[in-house]
Amino acid sequence: MEHLWATWRSNYVTGVSDSRTTPTPEDAEGRSLFERILSAPGDDREKHIVVRGPHTFVILNRFPYTVGHLMVLPLRAVADLEELSPEEHAELWTTVTQAVAALKSGLRCEGVNVGLNLGAPAGGSQSDHLHVHCVPRWSGDANFISVAAETRVLPLSLDEVWETLVAAWDAGHR
Repeated sequence: MEHLWATWRSNYVTGVSDSRTTPTPEDAEGRSLFERILSAPGDDREKHIVVRGPHTFVILNRFPYTVGHLMVLPLRAVADLEELSPEEHAELWTTVTQAVAALKSGLRCEGVNVGLNLGAPAGGSQSDHLHVHCVPRWSGDANFISVAAETRVLPLSLDEVWETLVAAWDAGHR
Protein backbone atom coordinates (compact mmCIF):
# COMPACT_ATOMS: atom_id res chain seq x y z
CA MET A 1 0.00 0.00 0.00
CA GLU A 2 1.23 3.48 -0.85
CA HIS A 3 1.07 6.34 1.61
CA LEU A 4 0.29 9.96 0.84
CA TRP A 5 1.32 12.09 3.78
CA ALA A 6 -0.90 14.91 5.04
CA THR A 7 1.60 16.38 7.45
CA TRP A 8 -0.58 19.40 8.20
CA ARG A 9 -2.70 16.99 10.27
CA SER A 10 0.12 16.86 12.83
CA ASN A 11 -0.98 20.35 13.91
CA TYR A 12 -4.31 18.81 14.88
CA VAL A 13 -2.80 15.86 16.69
CA THR A 14 -0.21 17.87 18.63
CA GLY A 15 -1.81 21.29 18.88
CA VAL A 16 -5.30 20.64 20.15
CA SER A 17 -5.82 19.42 23.68
CA ASP A 18 -8.88 17.45 24.66
CA SER A 19 -10.62 19.77 27.09
CA ARG A 20 -12.31 16.83 28.82
CA THR A 21 -9.04 15.27 29.97
CA THR A 22 -6.27 17.87 29.78
CA PRO A 23 -7.45 21.32 30.86
CA THR A 24 -4.70 23.89 31.04
CA PRO A 25 -3.89 25.46 34.44
CA GLU A 26 -5.66 28.68 33.47
CA ASP A 27 -8.76 26.59 32.74
CA ALA A 28 -8.97 25.07 36.19
CA GLU A 29 -12.66 25.92 36.22
CA GLY A 30 -13.08 23.46 33.34
CA ARG A 31 -14.09 25.65 30.41
CA SER A 32 -14.72 23.82 27.15
CA LEU A 33 -12.46 24.24 24.12
CA PHE A 34 -15.11 26.41 22.47
CA GLU A 35 -15.54 28.62 25.55
CA ARG A 36 -11.77 29.12 25.56
CA ILE A 37 -11.85 30.11 21.88
CA LEU A 38 -14.65 32.60 22.55
CA SER A 39 -12.75 34.25 25.39
CA ALA A 40 -9.29 34.11 23.77
CA PRO A 41 -7.61 37.33 22.63
CA GLY A 42 -8.16 38.32 19.03
CA ASP A 43 -11.09 39.25 16.86
CA ASP A 44 -13.70 37.02 15.27
CA ARG A 45 -11.84 37.02 11.94
CA GLU A 46 -8.70 35.61 13.61
CA LYS A 47 -10.77 32.96 15.40
CA HIS A 48 -12.84 32.23 12.27
CA ILE A 49 -16.08 33.03 14.07
CA VAL A 50 -18.57 33.80 11.31
CA VAL A 51 -21.38 35.24 13.43
CA ARG A 52 -22.41 35.65 17.06
CA GLY A 53 -25.94 35.84 18.40
CA PRO A 54 -27.34 36.37 21.88
CA HIS A 55 -27.25 32.60 22.60
CA THR A 56 -25.22 30.99 19.78
CA PHE A 57 -22.26 31.43 17.49
CA VAL A 58 -20.91 29.96 14.25
CA ILE A 59 -17.28 28.99 13.81
CA LEU A 60 -15.36 27.40 10.97
CA ASN A 61 -13.93 23.99 11.74
CA ARG A 62 -10.18 24.51 11.94
CA PHE A 63 -9.55 21.00 10.58
CA PRO A 64 -12.45 20.62 8.13
CA TYR A 65 -13.74 17.56 6.35
CA THR A 66 -14.25 19.81 3.36
CA VAL A 67 -14.12 23.51 2.51
CA GLY A 68 -16.71 25.47 4.46
CA HIS A 69 -17.21 22.92 7.25
CA LEU A 70 -18.63 24.99 10.08
CA MET A 71 -20.24 24.43 13.44
CA VAL A 72 -23.16 26.11 15.17
CA LEU A 73 -22.93 26.14 18.96
CA PRO A 74 -24.62 27.61 21.99
CA LEU A 75 -22.42 30.17 23.77
CA ARG A 76 -22.89 28.17 26.96
CA ALA A 77 -21.20 24.78 27.13
CA VAL A 78 -23.83 22.07 27.45
CA ALA A 79 -23.35 18.45 26.45
CA ASP A 80 -26.91 17.48 25.52
CA LEU A 81 -29.79 18.97 23.59
CA GLU A 82 -32.12 18.62 26.54
CA GLU A 83 -29.84 20.94 28.56
CA LEU A 84 -30.55 23.88 26.24
CA SER A 85 -32.93 26.59 27.39
CA PRO A 86 -35.92 27.22 25.10
CA GLU A 87 -34.21 30.41 23.84
CA GLU A 88 -30.94 28.59 23.12
CA HIS A 89 -32.78 25.77 21.36
CA ALA A 90 -34.76 28.13 19.14
CA GLU A 91 -31.73 30.23 18.23
CA LEU A 92 -29.54 27.16 17.61
CA TRP A 93 -31.88 25.72 14.97
CA THR A 94 -32.62 29.11 13.41
CA THR A 95 -28.87 29.68 13.12
CA VAL A 96 -28.35 26.21 11.60
CA THR A 97 -30.92 27.11 8.94
CA GLN A 98 -29.15 30.41 8.27
CA ALA A 99 -25.78 28.62 8.11
CA VAL A 100 -27.08 26.20 5.49
CA ALA A 101 -28.42 29.13 3.42
CA ALA A 102 -25.06 30.96 3.71
CA LEU A 103 -23.15 27.83 2.62
CA LYS A 104 -25.42 27.30 -0.37
CA SER A 105 -25.26 30.91 -1.54
CA GLY A 106 -21.65 31.66 -0.62
CA LEU A 107 -19.95 28.42 -1.67
CA ARG A 108 -22.55 27.27 -4.20
CA CYS A 109 -22.62 23.80 -2.70
CA GLU A 110 -25.20 21.33 -3.98
CA GLY A 111 -26.01 19.84 -0.60
CA VAL A 112 -25.17 20.10 3.09
CA ASN A 113 -24.70 17.40 5.73
CA VAL A 114 -26.08 18.62 9.08
CA GLY A 115 -25.50 16.60 12.21
CA LEU A 116 -24.53 16.25 15.85
CA ASN A 117 -22.44 13.70 17.72
CA LEU A 118 -23.90 13.69 21.23
CA GLY A 119 -21.50 12.03 23.64
CA ALA A 120 -18.08 10.48 23.15
CA PRO A 121 -19.52 7.07 22.11
CA ALA A 122 -21.38 8.84 19.29
CA GLY A 123 -18.12 10.24 17.94
CA GLY A 124 -18.11 13.58 19.70
CA SER A 125 -14.49 14.68 20.05
CA GLN A 126 -15.56 17.70 22.13
CA SER A 127 -18.59 16.15 23.77
CA ASP A 128 -18.69 18.66 26.64
CA HIS A 129 -20.00 21.42 24.34
CA LEU A 130 -22.60 20.34 21.81
CA HIS A 131 -22.14 21.61 18.29
CA VAL A 132 -24.03 21.13 15.05
CA HIS A 133 -21.80 20.34 12.07
CA CYS A 134 -22.79 21.87 8.73
CA VAL A 135 -20.67 20.33 5.98
CA PRO A 136 -21.13 21.56 2.39
CA ARG A 137 -21.16 18.88 -0.29
CA TRP A 138 -20.77 18.84 -4.07
CA SER A 139 -21.44 16.05 -6.55
CA GLY A 140 -18.22 14.08 -6.91
CA ASP A 141 -16.51 15.57 -3.85
CA ALA A 142 -16.12 12.16 -2.24
CA ASN A 143 -13.43 10.50 -4.28
CA PHE A 144 -10.58 8.08 -3.81
CA ILE A 145 -8.16 10.57 -2.24
CA SER A 146 -9.97 10.64 1.14
CA VAL A 147 -10.59 6.91 1.20
CA ALA A 148 -7.34 5.65 -0.26
CA ALA A 149 -4.96 8.32 0.96
CA GLU A 150 -6.70 9.65 4.07
CA THR A 151 -6.07 13.09 2.62
CA ARG A 152 -8.42 15.99 2.03
CA VAL A 153 -8.06 18.47 -0.80
CA LEU A 154 -9.09 21.94 0.38
CA PRO A 155 -9.00 24.51 -2.44
CA LEU A 156 -9.71 27.56 -0.23
CA SER A 157 -8.02 28.76 2.94
CA LEU A 158 -9.98 29.27 6.16
CA ASP A 159 -9.56 33.04 5.73
CA GLU A 160 -11.05 32.93 2.22
CA VAL A 161 -13.96 30.79 3.41
CA TRP A 162 -14.54 33.11 6.38
CA GLU A 163 -14.71 36.16 4.08
CA THR A 164 -17.09 34.38 1.70
CA LEU A 165 -19.44 33.17 4.42
CA VAL A 166 -19.51 36.47 6.32
CA ALA A 167 -20.45 38.23 3.07
CA ALA A 168 -23.11 35.59 2.27
CA TRP A 169 -24.48 35.79 5.83
CA ASP A 170 -24.67 39.60 5.65
CA ALA A 171 -26.33 39.51 2.21
CA GLY A 172 -28.95 37.05 3.44
CA HIS A 173 -29.89 39.11 6.48
CA ARG A 174 -30.38 42.63 5.17
